[in-house]
Amino acid sequence: MKKYTSSHEWVEVDGKIATIGITDHAQEKLGDIVYVDLPAVDTDISKGDTLCSVESVKAASDVFSPVSGTITESNSELDGTPETINSSAEADGWIVRISLSDPSEIDSLLSREEYEKICEEE
Repeated sequence: MKKYTSSHEWVEVDGKIATIGITDHAQEKLGDIVYVDLPAVDTDISKGDTLCSVESVKAASDVFSPVSGTITESNSELDGTPETINSSAEADGWIVRISLSDPSEIDSLLSREEYEKICEEE
């Protein structure tokens, strides 16, 4: 099950590994994505820290980590084809995988329904 943040990130947990990306709503607002500044593997990150930046033809936007842990994998496919986020933001366009240091942080994130209400209010 995916969880969401009010700053338009999603996270999906499998065991102690969290896959993180930006939402479909976020990629629509950004427009055509041309570059993703992927973070380094083995970097420790805290919930709320800047994970990376995503650049589009319209703007650059920071992506924030919805959880704390250590980056175990960056989606290297985005180096050559950053537009994957536009076509598959919540699947193939994932940005990183993190080994969770505090799995309970997931409990404070939004459900899809809660996230969709935030999007409607924007």
